[in-house]
Amino acid sequence: VISTVVAIIGVALAAHSMTTATLVASPAVVPSHAPGDVDYWGMVFVFLLSAFVGLGVIRRVSRLLYTPLMSLTNAISAIAVVGAILVAGPDYPIEIRVLGLIALFASVTNIVSGFLITDRMLKMFKKD
Repeated sequence: VISTVVAIIGVALAAHSMTTATLVASPAVVPSHAPGDVDYWGMVFVFLLSAFVGLGVIRRVSRLLYTPLMSLTNAISAIAVVGAILVAGPDYPIEIRVLGLIALFASVTNIVSGFLITDRMLKMFKKD
C-alpha cells in the first residue's frame, strides 16, 4: 500500500511539473490542461475505491486461503514498479525522482517477499 501511495504522489507531481515545464519552455504550445487542473480528488477517489473493493474481496476469503491470496496479490505491485520507473526518469526534478526510487524499492521488496512466502507455502503442501 505504501509503495502505491508513493507512486501515485510521484506521478501526480510529475504530471504537475511536466505541464509547468511545458508552459515555461514554450508558451506557444498550449497544454491540454493548466498546471493547477490536476484532478487530485479523482485520484484519491480511485485509490479509496480500490482499497474498499480489495478489503471487501479479502474479507470474503476463508482463513485457509488468506495467506496464498495475499502473497500472490503482492505481485500486483508490478504496476507500481512501472510507475516508479517512469517517475524516476531523468526528466523530473530531484524530489520526484527520490519518490520514484522509494516507490520502486518498496514495490520490489513487496514482490520478492510475496513470491518467497508463496514458495514456502507450496513447499509445506508438497509430499516427499
